[in-house]
Amino acid sequence: MTEKTKHRLAALRARMRDTGTGLIAIAPGSHMDWVLGFHPHPDERPCLLLIAPEKEAFLMPALNADGTREFTDIAFYNWSDDQGPVKALADALDGIGAKAPGRVALDETMRADFALLLLDALPTDTARDFTPDTLGALRMCKDESEYEKLKMNAGIADRAMQAAFAKVRPGMKEKELAADIRAHFSSEGASPAFWIVGAGGNGAFPHHSASERVIEEGDAVVIDIGGRKDGYPSDITRMAVIGKAPEGYAEVHAIVERAVQAALAAAKPGVVAKIVDAAARKVISDAGYGEYFVHRTGHGMGIDGHEPPYITATSETVLEEGMVFSIEPGIYLPGRFGIRLEDIVILRKDGPEIFSSLSRDVKVIG
Repeated sequence: MTEKTKHRLAALRARMRDTGTGLIAIAPGSHMDWVLGFHPHPDERPCLLLIAPEKEAFLMPALNADGTREFTDIAFYNWSDDQGPVKALADALDGIGAKAPGRVALDETMRADFALLLLDALPTDTARDFTPDTLGALRMCKDESEYEKLKMNAGIADRAMQAAFAKVRPGMKEKELAADIRAHFSSEGASPAFWIVGAGGNGAFPHHSASERVIEEGDAVVIDIGGRKDGYPSDITRMAVIGKAPEGYAEVHAIVERAVQAALAAAKPGVVAKIVDAAARKVISDAGYGEYFVHRTGHGMGIDGHEPPYITATSETVLEEGMVFSIEPGIYLPGRFGIRLEDIVILRKDGPEIFSSLSRDVKVIG
């Protein structure tokens, strides 16, 4: 077991004590990656990392046991296809002293059949919850190694955006520009994760992807891109205009920029997340565009591209130093254009540090 895993298990057990949690069950995925630095092959066979106050164990499909053993010395309770997982699970719970845990926290991303298998193995009076106040709370605050990987990925995304600015031109299709963006991520050893290229009216669809639409003179183009390298992602949105900007563009861009600045100013340790959302939303509403800001102000980012904390109008999450999240207000005018400006930040004691080094000014092409 690595020193990082030992440290994270100790931190997790401290949270378990504080919350009265007797068992945490994690399926292969990002939670397991955070704890162990890897996860076994995920498929329909139940595989669970079971963490109790003193011990931990794997419920492990025998098919995957040998391939997983090289990564960990945690005890395995193997089961084969002809046996099924019920007895192995019961033995695992007994082995770690969690037959009656009192309260269990379930990985909210696990398959429903895995969750039901576990719940059926526990006493009916076991309190059930997900992981926000245990594992989720720990994951929200990034350590230095996570910061370095996120910062590195942000640099790649900056360069991919600059490559997009260099390539975009009237007459090319959104899909062609998206291909250039993907090629840049790949050239730096990153896996392209998503590529929103929304020209003209397509930019008014917040989650447009990239289509056969031809980019034309006078288009405002939303470019929202991200990749992944060394287990961590990037995410950035900037704007380009082809030639002369459409009527009203400069005014709306300035409003969105002021909303970004208001959110950045509001984001401090100890502030409730909904206050940050309210700061951005007030700027846009006061300018008369409130009905066109149709999504939350931000989302957390870590191993997952979207994870807590969420910067929403209802979020009661208290922001803490080390949290990483996006600030990305937008205004979307149907049939005309959309404008979104997005930066990923890490919260420091005196406020946000922005990962990107790129200006949020519109890039005028031609």
